[in-house]
Amino acid sequence: MKQGIHPEYRPVVFRDRSADLAFLTRSTATSTRTVEWTDGRTYPVIDVEISAASHPFWTGTSRVVDTAGQVEKFRRRYSRTDKEKE
Repeated sequence: MKQGIHPEYRPVVFRDRSADLAFLTRSTATSTRTVEWTDGRTYPVIDVEISAASHPFWTGTSRVVDTAGQVEKFRRRYSRTDKEKE
């Protein structure tokens, strides 16, 4: 590899908050937040919304992730009334 042009590749903790899962891997991702790992060392931590531990395809469960009421807004806009059904 050419020296000086690649980002630093180092250990990083990825944490899935919805599944309460964290794993240590190597990445070029950066973060200002850190976490102390089980080995006693401090690593940068990246929080993710969905990982294999919480993804509906892998878990077999479905859930609605409603951010800022978008689902309810959609239902209000496109719901049919009883008169429209006839």
